[in-house]
Amino acid sequence: MNELTTAELEAGLAHIREAPADSGVVEMIVRRPDTEAREVLSVATLDVDEGLVGDNWKARGSRKTEDGNAHPLMQLNLMNARATQLIAGERERWPLAGDQFYVDLDLSDENLPPGTRLQIGSAEVEVTGEPHLGCKKFSARFGRDAMLFVNSEVGKQLNLRGINARVIEGGEVKVGDRVTVCFRERERVDAR
Repeated sequence: MNELTTAELEAGLAHIREAPADSGVVEMIVRRPDTEAREVLSVATLDVDEGLVGDNWKARGSRKTEDGNAHPLMQLNLMNARATQLIAGERERWPLAGDQFYVDLDLSDENLPPGTRLQIGSAEVEVTGEPHLGCKKFSARFGRDAMLFVNSEVGKQLNLRGINARVIEGGEVKVGDRVTVCFRERERVDAR
Protein backbone atom coordinates (compact mmCIF):
# COMPACT_ATOMS: atom_id res chain seq x y z
CA MET A 1 0.00 0.00 0.00
CA ASN A 2 1.39 3.38 -1.04
CA GLU A 3 0.21 6.04 1.41
CA LEU A 4 0.63 9.64 0.31
CA THR A 5 2.03 12.38 2.52
CA THR A 6 0.07 15.52 3.32
CA ALA A 7 2.20 17.47 0.83
CA GLU A 8 1.50 14.94 -1.93
CA LEU A 9 -2.23 15.03 -1.16
CA GLU A 10 -2.33 18.84 -1.12
CA ALA A 11 -0.54 18.89 -4.49
CA GLY A 12 -3.60 17.12 -5.95
CA LEU A 13 -6.11 19.76 -4.83
CA ALA A 14 -5.92 21.79 -8.06
CA HIS A 15 -7.01 18.77 -10.12
CA ILE A 16 -9.87 17.98 -7.70
CA ARG A 17 -11.06 21.59 -7.90
CA GLU A 18 -11.32 21.24 -11.72
CA ALA A 19 -14.18 18.72 -11.40
CA PRO A 20 -17.27 19.84 -13.34
CA ALA A 21 -19.87 21.81 -11.38
CA ASP A 22 -23.13 21.08 -13.20
CA SER A 23 -22.80 17.77 -15.03
CA GLY A 24 -20.35 14.94 -14.43
CA VAL A 25 -20.04 11.20 -14.91
CA VAL A 26 -20.52 8.09 -12.78
CA GLU A 27 -17.05 6.51 -12.75
CA MET A 28 -17.73 3.54 -10.44
CA ILE A 29 -20.62 1.95 -8.55
CA VAL A 30 -19.94 -0.21 -5.50
CA ARG A 31 -22.48 -2.21 -3.52
CA ARG A 32 -21.75 -3.35 0.05
CA PRO A 33 -23.72 -6.57 0.62
CA ASP A 34 -21.96 -7.04 4.00
CA THR A 35 -19.89 -4.72 6.18
CA GLU A 36 -16.50 -5.57 4.66
CA ALA A 37 -17.71 -6.97 1.31
CA ARG A 38 -17.67 -4.92 -1.91
CA GLU A 39 -19.22 -5.63 -5.31
CA VAL A 40 -18.28 -3.39 -8.23
CA LEU A 41 -21.33 -3.01 -10.48
CA SER A 42 -21.83 -1.80 -14.03
CA VAL A 43 -25.57 -1.22 -13.43
CA ALA A 44 -27.43 -0.50 -10.19
CA THR A 45 -31.00 0.13 -9.11
CA LEU A 46 -31.88 2.94 -6.71
CA ASP A 47 -35.05 2.63 -4.63
CA VAL A 48 -36.68 5.23 -2.37
CA ASP A 49 -36.95 2.76 0.55
CA GLU A 50 -33.92 0.54 -0.01
CA GLY A 51 -31.36 3.02 -1.34
CA LEU A 52 -28.95 1.09 -3.56
CA VAL A 53 -30.74 -2.25 -4.02
CA GLY A 54 -28.62 -5.07 -2.57
CA ASP A 55 -26.55 -2.75 -0.38
CA ASN A 56 -26.52 -3.32 3.40
CA TRP A 57 -27.38 0.30 4.31
CA LYS A 58 -30.83 -0.61 5.68
CA ALA A 59 -29.84 -3.87 7.42
CA ARG A 60 -26.65 -2.38 8.90
CA GLY A 61 -28.48 0.40 10.70
CA SER A 62 -26.76 3.42 12.23
CA ARG A 63 -25.25 4.53 15.52
CA LYS A 64 -26.58 8.01 14.69
CA THR A 65 -30.25 7.11 15.17
CA GLU A 66 -31.90 6.58 18.56
CA ASP A 67 -33.40 3.23 17.58
CA GLY A 68 -30.34 2.00 15.67
CA ASN A 69 -32.24 1.85 12.39
CA ALA A 70 -30.69 3.02 9.13
CA HIS A 71 -30.25 6.78 8.99
CA PRO A 72 -32.65 8.09 6.31
CA LEU A 73 -30.32 10.97 5.40
CA MET A 74 -27.31 8.67 4.92
CA GLN A 75 -28.88 6.30 2.39
CA LEU A 76 -26.23 6.88 -0.31
CA ASN A 77 -22.59 7.97 -0.27
CA LEU A 78 -21.02 9.78 -3.21
CA MET A 79 -17.29 10.52 -3.43
CA ASN A 80 -15.43 12.69 -5.92
CA ALA A 81 -13.60 10.33 -8.31
CA ARG A 82 -10.64 12.71 -8.56
CA ALA A 83 -10.21 12.70 -4.77
CA THR A 84 -10.60 8.92 -4.74
CA GLN A 85 -7.96 8.54 -7.46
CA LEU A 86 -5.55 10.74 -5.49
CA ILE A 87 -6.10 9.02 -2.14
CA ALA A 88 -6.62 5.39 -3.18
CA GLY A 89 -4.59 5.26 -6.36
CA GLU A 90 -5.44 2.32 -8.60
CA ARG A 91 -9.12 1.76 -9.35
CA GLU A 92 -9.01 -1.66 -7.71
CA ARG A 93 -8.52 0.15 -4.38
CA TRP A 94 -11.40 2.64 -4.80
CA PRO A 95 -14.06 0.35 -3.25
CA LEU A 96 -12.06 0.33 0.00
CA ALA A 97 -13.27 3.88 0.63
CA GLY A 98 -16.70 2.37 1.36
CA ASP A 99 -18.76 4.68 -0.82
CA GLN A 100 -21.32 3.58 -3.40
CA PHE A 101 -20.94 6.14 -6.19
CA TYR A 102 -17.65 7.59 -7.40
CA VAL A 103 -18.46 10.57 -9.60
CA ASP A 104 -16.52 13.18 -11.52
CA LEU A 105 -18.44 16.13 -10.07
CA ASP A 106 -17.64 19.00 -7.71
CA LEU A 107 -19.14 17.82 -4.40
CA SER A 108 -18.14 20.92 -2.42
CA ASP A 109 -20.60 22.56 -0.03
CA GLU A 110 -20.51 25.67 -2.18
CA ASN A 111 -21.49 23.75 -5.31
CA LEU A 112 -23.90 21.20 -3.79
CA PRO A 113 -25.45 22.60 -0.60
CA PRO A 114 -27.86 20.31 1.30
CA GLY A 115 -31.18 20.10 -0.54
CA THR A 116 -29.54 20.10 -3.97
CA ARG A 117 -31.13 17.56 -6.32
CA LEU A 118 -29.07 15.43 -8.71
CA GLN A 119 -30.23 13.37 -11.67
CA ILE A 120 -28.08 10.25 -11.67
CA GLY A 121 -28.99 7.88 -14.48
CA SER A 122 -32.80 7.68 -14.44
CA ALA A 123 -32.93 8.26 -10.65
CA GLU A 124 -33.04 11.49 -8.66
CA VAL A 125 -31.25 11.96 -5.34
CA GLU A 126 -31.08 14.79 -2.83
CA VAL A 127 -27.90 15.89 -1.08
CA THR A 128 -28.35 15.82 2.71
CA GLY A 129 -26.54 17.80 5.37
CA GLU A 130 -25.26 14.76 7.27
CA PRO A 131 -21.46 14.98 7.42
CA HIS A 132 -19.38 12.23 5.84
CA LEU A 133 -15.90 12.17 7.40
CA GLY A 134 -12.83 9.98 7.45
CA CYS A 135 -12.70 7.44 10.29
CA LYS A 136 -10.41 4.73 11.72
CA LYS A 137 -11.21 2.42 8.80
CA PHE A 138 -10.37 5.13 6.26
CA SER A 139 -7.10 5.81 8.08
CA ALA A 140 -6.22 2.10 8.19
CA ARG A 141 -6.86 1.74 4.46
CA PHE A 142 -5.29 4.95 3.13
CA GLY A 143 -3.08 6.30 5.92
CA ARG A 144 -3.30 8.85 8.70
CA ASP A 145 -2.35 11.74 6.40
CA ALA A 146 -5.25 10.86 4.07
CA MET A 147 -7.72 10.90 6.98
CA LEU A 148 -6.38 14.24 8.25
CA PHE A 149 -6.51 15.59 4.68
CA VAL A 150 -10.19 14.73 4.10
CA ASN A 151 -11.11 15.98 7.61
CA SER A 152 -9.14 19.24 7.27
CA GLU A 153 -10.89 22.59 6.78
CA VAL A 154 -10.37 22.49 3.01
CA GLY A 155 -11.23 18.77 2.96
CA LYS A 156 -14.58 19.50 4.62
CA GLN A 157 -15.30 22.48 2.33
CA LEU A 158 -14.67 20.35 -0.75
CA ASN A 159 -16.31 17.26 0.81
CA LEU A 160 -13.25 15.21 -0.10
CA ARG A 161 -14.54 12.29 1.98
CA GLY A 162 -17.79 12.49 0.06
CA ILE A 163 -21.39 13.46 0.67
CA ASN A 164 -24.53 11.75 1.88
CA ALA A 165 -27.72 11.67 -0.16
CA ARG A 166 -31.14 10.07 -0.23
CA VAL A 167 -33.17 8.69 -3.12
CA ILE A 168 -36.08 10.93 -4.15
CA GLU A 169 -37.06 9.00 -7.29
CA GLY A 170 -35.90 5.46 -7.96
CA GLY A 171 -34.32 4.36 -11.20
CA GLU A 172 -31.38 2.69 -12.88
CA VAL A 173 -27.80 3.98 -12.85
CA LYS A 174 -24.97 2.74 -15.06
CA VAL A 175 -21.26 3.44 -15.04
CA GLY A 176 -20.78 6.23 -17.58
CA ASP A 177 -24.19 7.82 -16.87
CA ARG A 178 -24.39 11.57 -16.39
CA VAL A 179 -24.76 13.09 -12.91
CA THR A 180 -26.52 16.40 -13.44
CA VAL A 181 -27.57 19.12 -11.01
CA CYS A 182 -31.36 19.51 -11.31
CA PHE A 183 -31.35 22.49 -8.97
CA ARG A 184 -29.38 23.76 -6.03
CA GLU A 185 -31.09 24.59 -2.76
CA ARG A 186 -29.69 28.14 -2.87
CA GLU A 187 -31.31 28.65 -6.29
CA ARG A 188 -34.68 27.91 -4.71
CA VAL A 189 -33.93 30.43 -1.95
CA ASP A 190 -32.56 33.03 -4.42
CA ALA A 191 -35.71 32.73 -6.58
CA ARG A 192 -37.98 33.90 -3.78
